[in-house]
Amino acid sequence: MSSPTLTSTAALPQARGPLSDAVLRRLTGATDALDADAVNAALDGVADLAHDDDVQLALFALYASAYGSLAQLDPELEWDPQLIDVRRAIERAFEAELRAAVTMPELPEPTVDAVGRALFALADADTGPSLSRYMARKATEEQALEFFMQRSVYTLREADPHSWAIPRLTGRAKAALVEIQSDEYGGGRLDRVHAHIFAAAMRGAGLDDTYGAYIDDVPAITLASHNMMSMFGLNRRLLGAIVGHLAAFEMTSSIPNKLYGDGLRRLGFGADVTDYFDEHVEADAVHEQIAARDLAGALSEDRPDLLPDIMFGAAACLTVDGWAGAHMLGAWLQDQSSLRPRS
Repeated sequence: MSSPTLTSTAALPQARGPLSDAVLRRLTGATDALDADAVNAALDGVADLAHDDDVQLALFALYASAYGSLAQLDPELEWDPQLIDVRRAIERAFEAELRAAVTMPELPEPTVDAVGRALFALADADTGPSLSRYMARKATEEQALEFFMQRSVYTLREADPHSWAIPRLTGRAKAALVEIQSDEYGGGRLDRVHAHIFAAAMRGAGLDDTYGAYIDDVPAITLASHNMMSMFGLNRRLLGAIVGHLAAFEMTSSIPNKLYGDGLRRLGFGADVTDYFDEHVEADAVHEQIAARDLAGALSEDRPDLLPDIMFGAAACLTVDGWAGAHMLGAWLQDQSSLRPRS
């Protein structure tokens, strides 16, 4: 059985503006220098970074260098000082935008029980338009394929953004995260690695499972959802945020995945396509308890200083994923494609 390779052989994404063009050229060694003033000017002119194609593709490419997910990016340039400066500049602006846009819940007491209850309450209060219900009842086959293409940006590397937190945690929280991630990576079985199962689903649906094959097709907000995870995971100061993100991510997964599976069966897809979603119905029902209590709750008890960022990360997950889902659903309700037109 084939599986996606760690480093993609897909074509390098096409630049979406001067910032992503400069970053891609530097990451591939096509140019020796970046103009810091031009980078800052490009950021200063953006009113909505989460929906800006140029900014989000530039940030995606910078993170792809850290993950090693695009073969054309020179590994010698992963820690290039100019590129790190650009990444920090984009991250500062992106994080500031998120903190301004995300509504923070009231902070609970830093205990396992209180944090667990607060996180479940936050997830239960997320009552925006449901992409999963639309998929279950109304989505067309073309829309289902678009869904796979959009989700491939994260899911072909499922769990990787959250794994950056493992060496930064200790004690109960570390043990809880490793328990979750072990399941995500198949418990040592390649055929049960979640990214591997999703790749099989893409092939079963007639799609390319090569990582990055659809980067040129997805809008900025899809990249922003993945970039936010990468930013939280790669920055040690945002440890609380990546833990909170994972908690909310797991808590809002089980029921939607059941609906996605139901919708794909309605459209006539077989078990090779629905297996990924069926796997998550049971797995994430268990993970949500571990993530909320044993991971986020325990970390809050051990590190009360991280509680605000834990709740921020959870709220940011619900907010940004809500934006991404609303984009797809809004396009489909108007009988339009959720993908970007290729130039």
